[in-house]
Parts: sequence; structure tokens; C-alpha cells
Amino acid sequence: MGVIIRLSSLTTIFTTTTSAAFRTPSPFFTRLPLRRLSAAKLSTAIATEEIEERREKKKAGVIAPRSQDFNGWYLDVIANAELADYGPVRGTMVIRPYGYAIWEAIQDYLNVKFKETGHSNMYFPQLIPYSFIEKEASHVEGFSPELAVVTIGGGKELEEKLVVRPTSETIVNHMFTQWIHSYRDLPLMINQWVNVTRWEMRTKPFVRTLEFLWQEGHTAHATPEEAEKEALQMIDIYTKFAYEQAAIPVIAGRKSKVETFAGAAKTYTIEAMMGDCKALQAGTSHNLGQNFSRAFGTQFADENGQREHVWQTSWAISTRFVGGIIMTHGDDAGLMLPPKLAPIQVIIIPIWKKTDEKTGVLAAALSVKESLQTAGIRVKIDDSEQKTPGWKFNFWEMKGVPLRIEIGPRDVSSESVVISRRDVPGKQGKVFGVSMESSTLVAYLKDKLDEIQLALLSTATSFRDSNIVDVSTYDELKEAISQGKWARGPWSGSDEDELKVKEETGATIRCFPFEQPNETQNCLMSGNSADEVAIFAKSY
Repeated sequence: MGVIIRLSSLTTIFTTTTSAAFRTPSPFFTRLPLRRLSAAKLSTAIATEEIEERREKKKAGVIAPRSQDFNGWYLDVIANAELADYGPVRGTMVIRPYGYAIWEAIQDYLNVKFKETGHSNMYFPQLIPYSFIEKEASHVEGFSPELAVVTIGGGKELEEKLVVRPTSETIVNHMFTQWIHSYRDLPLMINQWVNVTRWEMRTKPFVRTLEFLWQEGHTAHATPEEAEKEALQMIDIYTKFAYEQAAIPVIAGRKSKVETFAGAAKTYTIEAMMGDCKALQAGTSHNLGQNFSRAFGTQFADENGQREHVWQTSWAISTRFVGGIIMTHGDDAGLMLPPKLAPIQVIIIPIWKKTDEKTGVLAAALSVKESLQTAGIRVKIDDSEQKTPGWKFNFWEMKGVPLRIEIGPRDVSSESVVISRRDVPGKQGKVFGVSMESSTLVAYLKDKLDEIQLALLSTATSFRDSNIVDVSTYDELKEAISQGKWARGPWSGSDEDELKVKEETGATIRCFPFEQPNETQNCLMSGNSADEVAIFAKSY
């Protein structure tokens, strides 16, 4: 017999009336009541029907127009570009090789940055004693609706329930307490690349799934100043990654108290505007203060021999960022990938009609591929004979490959190629007669890849800036949000005021940007003096 997992989030959806056989000691966790099972089956049937509809559209190669049906376009691109598929458990996804390659590119960049700043990779167990979660009050309150809990293992009821990792602050502190004794043990700075389980009821591939992949960094310091510096350093690394690698012009800032991570003193965030103007929280860095170290007794002896609690941070980026890349860049034809993260930067399409042309065209295509690979360019030849060149053009455009090289018999004769840019559709993005000579071609392609990277960032920045409205009153905020835009305005309102905005508009404070105006203004809600502006938006 395997393990049994009870899902705490069901208490927020279904009534808590259960038979005695299904009861658990904790009020947070109940089994699905039998009398509501038909509703669950109906919901599952609807979801299954939607999945099958997407799969049928994938077979037909159909993509909803991005400009008309953004959500449909997003799901169709994920299916048709072979980024991911639906897992057998509702809310899970299978990340396919093309989608995973994007995640690997994210890992490759961040791993270097983490190690450059003194962090080491390691691994913590996926199963966490439930008592650990209960030690930090705000942490258990914040995560209890999302927890998956193991109650039976090896066919026997466990003496203590185990939580399937929703995040690792608790188990990290348990181990830090055993490793940290003196100021000489500090700072302790680690990172892990792992999976996480949070039982989401409304899911969206990459953006919000029951299980996802992420990196989570955890550090311990001797002073609050060191912890604050670390938290800011990591959000800066995320910001540079977003701009320089993903071509996403995020806005970095501090979360409001209401939106701060459960158990943190401060949360810093990078907020990205998607193609439908919704906000995506793309990465976070938390200054945990001493909240977890006090809960777990994580102390060190300072230089004077005095016992002090450590100051901590945690920070993370997940596969949600892949969804952010998809939703930031693209058009009705499909995906656009920033060259620095694209699994394939150049696709080569050999074209021939007669059998006697095939050998020369393929030889030229292979020669070009070898030159580009030697130069460090990620390149692929599509020499399949089952599809027409036109079909291949559309397919690789839909997959977001930045550059396409076409080689036909005339190109072989002239020792040149035709090059098309994914971000400039049609004839405008096509250049004829580019020399096949290795050094010339490599230099040309690298230049174009750099141009595309900058162009995607420029386009996304213009889109972001044109959809942020500066407001000075609550009525202006409501109007901006009703138009699907972000609202930026002076704010010193209370937590209750913030919750009122959310209830009445569906928007939340995404952040207080680091870049702030110099002058003091009046709060758009209360009219009181406000030293900061906040950004409000609907979000994923």
C-alpha cells in the first residue's frame, strides 16, 4: 500500500461534514465529503472536456488569435509548440523537452549568478513534519489551504502527518539550528532546485499548477543589515535576468503588508505585465527577519559570546517564469522566444523539388549548421520530407525560433542563404543573398540575434508603459482598472483600504516600486500625506 495524501484546501471548497472514517485530528484537513462528490465529478468532467478540446485543436494545428482570445492563444501555443501537456492528475502538467529546455536556460544563467554571489546548491527532503509548519503561526495560516498532507505510509497510519513541500523555510531552519553555532558559521547561504506542491484549485499551465519546479535560496546572517542587503541583492539578480535574458521589463519593488509572504518581515518582487495587461509576480525575495529563527531557536554566539537569533532571507523563481515569457512575447502566429533563452536560435529549412537537387542542398545545410554550432549558436535542420516548406515555416514560427535560414538550389549555386526574423513578419523581416561564408554568416546571425533580443525588450517596454495610468483619486484608479490597465498612484492607505480596493476592483497592490517620485503627495484613497506611489493591477 502506498501513501495517502489529504488535501487541506478542500476545506475551503467543500463542507467539513465527513464520516468518522474520514476524520483527521487537525481542523485544517478533511476528506472530500461523499454528498458533494457529484459536483466534483462535474467539475472534473468540464475540465476534461476542455483538455480534449485543446488536444483536438493541437492535432489540427489551430491557434486562437492572440488579439482576440488571449487565454485560448496561450493554451494553444503551449500545446502546439510542444511546451507542456496536461498530467493525469488534474492541475498537474508534464513539461515537454522544448519547454524544459527553456527552464534549463533559466537554470544555467541563475546558477552562475548564485555561485558568483557565494551561494552553494544542496537538497532538502520533500516530506516535512507537520509540526514544523505549525511552529511559525503566520506561515501555517498562510499555507494551510494549499497543503498536501501524507497520513499513511507503508500501509500504516503515521505517528505524525507529513507535509509535501510547499516551501522549505521550516525544514531549512531545523537544519540551520544544527549547523549554526557561532558567528564564524555565518553567513550560511544555500540554494536548491526542487519541485513544490501547492494544492491550487484554479490552475493554468506554467502559471499556477498543483506541482511546479523552482529554485529556492535560503540564507542566515549575523545582522539585520546583512539580511536586508542579501534580500535586495537577489531581487536585483532577478531583475537583471528578466531584462537581459528574458527581455521582460519587470518593475521591481516592495510588497505591501497584505501581500507580504507568510512569515516574512518584507517581501521584494518583480512584477511583469503580460500581453493581456494582467500582472505576473515573476520572482520574490523575502527578508524573513528573525521570525523563523525565533520559532526554531536558530541561534549563534556572537563575538562577545552572547546568544543571538540569526537574521534570514529566502528567495525564489519558478517555472511560472516560462509562462511569463510566453505571455509577454508573441503574436497571432504563435510564440516569440528571446534569443538568449531560445532552445533553438536558428532553424534551417532546406528546400528542393527534384531528386538531383537534394544532395547539394542538404550538404550546404549541414555545412552551415556545423559552422553555426562551432560558433556556439543553437541550430537545427528540419530536413523532414513529410511536410512542405510552407508548413515548416509556419510550424517553427509558431514555436518562436528567432531566425530561419532557407537554402534552395539557387542559394547553393550563389553560395548564399535567405534569412527571416521571427519578430518581423513577412517580407520586411526577410533578407536575401547573405553569404554562406562561415565567418560572414556567423557574424551576421549573431548581430541579428542581438537585435531581436533588444527589439523584444523594446516592444514589451513600450507596451508596458502605454498601459500604466498615473492616478490621483480612487475614481481614477477604478477607471484605469476597468479598462484593463495598471494604475500607479500615491498610497498611504490602511490594510482595510487595500482590501476594499481588491473587493471593489479585483486589483491588488503589485508593489511599491523602488523608483519613486521625489515629492510627497496625497494618498488617492485617504487624502493623507503619501511618501510612496503604489502600482495596482489585476494579476494571475
